[in-house]
Amino acid sequence: MPPKDAAWHDRMYNNRALVPKFADHFAHWQNASAQARERLKGQLDLPYGDGPGETLDIFPAAQPNAPVVIFIHGGYWRSLDKSDHSFVAPALHDMGACVVVVNYALCPGTPEQPITIPDIALQMAKATAWLGRHIAEYGGDRSNITVIGHSAGGHLAAMLLGCDWKKWGRDLPAGLVRKALSISGLFDLAPIRKTPFVQGDLRLTPAHVRMCSPAKWQRPRLGVLYTVAGGDESPEFLRHNRLIHQAWGPKTVPVCEDLAGLNHFSIVTDLTRPGSRLHALAQALVQQRP
Repeated sequence: MPPKDAAWHDRMYNNRALVPKFADHFAHWQNASAQARERLKGQLDLPYGDGPGETLDIFPAAQPNAPVVIFIHGGYWRSLDKSDHSFVAPALHDMGACVVVVNYALCPGTPEQPITIPDIALQMAKATAWLGRHIAEYGGDRSNITVIGHSAGGHLAAMLLGCDWKKWGRDLPAGLVRKALSISGLFDLAPIRKTPFVQGDLRLTPAHVRMCSPAKWQRPRLGVLYTVAGGDESPEFLRHNRLIHQAWGPKTVPVCEDLAGLNHFSIVTDLTRPGSRLHALAQALVQQRP
């Protein structure tokens, strides 16, 4: 067994190196996202706060009082943008959902305003609290919110299940988020701290790891988490997928699957394909009453 040194961590976690044609996936996402924004005519760049990156796009459903899906993009908390991920909206919209694609500030930020993963987690809670107060204005039902996230976004989606919403306002229900789907998520940040190609930007500390590793938490009192990873992903991403299932148990994580034939990037596109397993899981979660 190879030593778990810096080079090993880079091999396990550098998905762009593991998928040589990753740029083709990004190009498809960008093209499909531009088409989605043209088709759905959403409300773009709505501010949920006044901090860096605190904007979101809303694609209202065809019918009022619709279930809400919040999508959180990946990029190791340091790259990509909500505009690259509008492509997920049409498939979710076709499920009857009011779709929200959120942005956040990217690590490392600037010298004047540094950004850490705990900062981003707080931004996602702020965005969700804002939606809890305002999504009805866009035809969404705040009592039926599903959060879907990819990679870093999958980590953030899991964190939202554990949020104490009463600390964000007495007007918010304790179970504001009760349904989440993590696609290729990361649930223990300790190995990320040992991964050189991202640690320079993330600057993870032991305290950050303790605060932001859902697999180290007690399972959330409310809600369910579905987790999936691509069958062609690295052994570490497959381990993370099993780890949260083991940590939170089958009552909270009733679905934990490796999807054959998919890599770290193709799996997101699979979400948009009717007939795929991931599309079916998302639809079942969206249409499930919390």
